[in-house]
Amino acid sequence: MPSPFPGMDPYIEHPEIWSDFHQNFPVEIQARINPLIRPRYVARLVPFTTYETVEIEHPVNIRPDVGIWEQQRSSRTLREASAVLSPEPVMNKIELEYPLEIASVEILKRATLELVTAIEILSPVNKKRGHPAYNHYLKKRRDIFHSQVHLIEIDLLRAGRRPPLVEPAPLAPYYITLSRQEMRPHVAVYPLQFQDRLPILSIPLLKPDPDVPLDLQATIAAVYERGGYEDLIDYREPPPPPALSEQEAAWLDALLQQKKTS
Repeated sequence: MPSPFPGMDPYIEHPEIWSDFHQNFPVEIQARINPLIRPRYVARLVPFTTYETVEIEHPVNIRPDVGIWEQQRSSRTLREASAVLSPEPVMNKIELEYPLEIASVEILKRATLELVTAIEILSPVNKKRGHPAYNHYLKKRRDIFHSQVHLIEIDLLRAGRRPPLVEPAPLAPYYITLSRQEMRPHVAVYPLQFQDRLPILSIPLLKPDPDVPLDLQATIAAVYERGGYEDLIDYREPPPPPALSEQEAAWLDALLQQKKTS
């Protein structure tokens, strides 16, 4: 069954679901764009690997490549070793890094492999100030703005620091930004509420080639169905943080109640 939400489903923002969604979403975009732009252009996936930290509270469960503690050490030996320590150790926790794959979609002119349009789907680390991926994305964005490349930013995450604009955009949970190279410094911003259907975007190419359409709502619906998210999401629970406003929470409750009785 499809998501009960007419637009973006905030339950997809749960970390356990988002990681899968963020892998499948650019693949679906690529599959929908390529039939519309070939043979003059080609859409390809561009992976980027960064690292995210995870707090480890129980180090006995970690199995490093090089062991430090002997697994079979007797409790007596441990007591003797701890007796000579001064001062007594204080238990704490550590952060470990694990690789995080992020993919974007690039549209290239096939004959020259010239980059024409970049489609960026923001990840939590792209919006986490101080994270290397945050700084990397801002530099990449700035480099595109100084080039002849079109940029589409798809921000379907409520949390985190949004990429900067000169003037504040209308308040909304989600944003899509379209920056046509010939229109800069002006950009088109789509502020999207929960009740809004995601737009059919016009993907710019090289002049005089016309734009091609990308139905974002249909794209997300396909990813939702293929990912089996209906079976993973418990809509009886509140959506993941950040907390909704009173108005948003009331609308969400009414929607889910209506879907339950229909």
